[in-house]
Amino acid sequence: MTLLRAKFWIVCLAVLAGVLSDMAENTTTQKRNRQDEILQSLALMLESSDGSQRITTAKLAAKVGVSEAALYRHFPSKMKMFDSLIEFIEDSLVSRINQILADEKDTTIRIKLILALILGFSEKNPGLTRIMTGHALMFEQDRLQGRINQLFERIESQLRQVLKEKKIRNGHGFVHDESLLASQLLAFCEGMLSRFVRSEFRYRPTVEFEARWPLILAQLQ
Repeated sequence: MTLLRAKFWIVCLAVLAGVLSDMAENTTTQKRNRQDEILQSLALMLESSDGSQRITTAKLAAKVGVSEAALYRHFPSKMKMFDSLIEFIEDSLVSRINQILADEKDTTIRIKLILALILGFSEKNPGLTRIMTGHALMFEQDRLQGRINQLFERIESQLRQVLKEKKIRNGHGFVHDESLLASQLLAFCEGMLSRFVRSEFRYRPTVEFEARWPLILAQLQ
């Protein structure tokens, strides 16, 4: 009888542990979903006319449909919200650039795909483009702009490395210095992104990219 009772309580404890585990998992999922909703709302506000001015937590809370206190239960500060959006930008671009480098070996194809990736990502995410150009960060802490600066420096470094590898692969490099070419390529992208923001997202970055590509390619001699 004692053995049966012990088995009974073991089963009960196991069931209880499973229930508690499911509850914890559901709570975590709900919290993650709410965090995603907050970030999506912030990105949409950056895409709208609100994005040209400082976005307050009061405005964001109204957009999400919660109190400011509820926002702070998910993010300790507005800076952390921007941090999360920047992390998404970094992960999206860097991971796909790495995939391009893994899949393609031709230098010009690599360059074209990387530029198209940056422009295409911007076009699909207008609100995030305000962050990439720094316009949305003018009202925020300098550290956030520093993260964006580091991201573009990293991309420029990858472009420079791609250009340098041509000499290793083909036995000859470019007429111009690889560092100069890499900065020129990145400047093209940054210019297109700035134009996108300045035009209130009317001039899409990928429009006429194929027509512009021969002009870019002419520099890669």
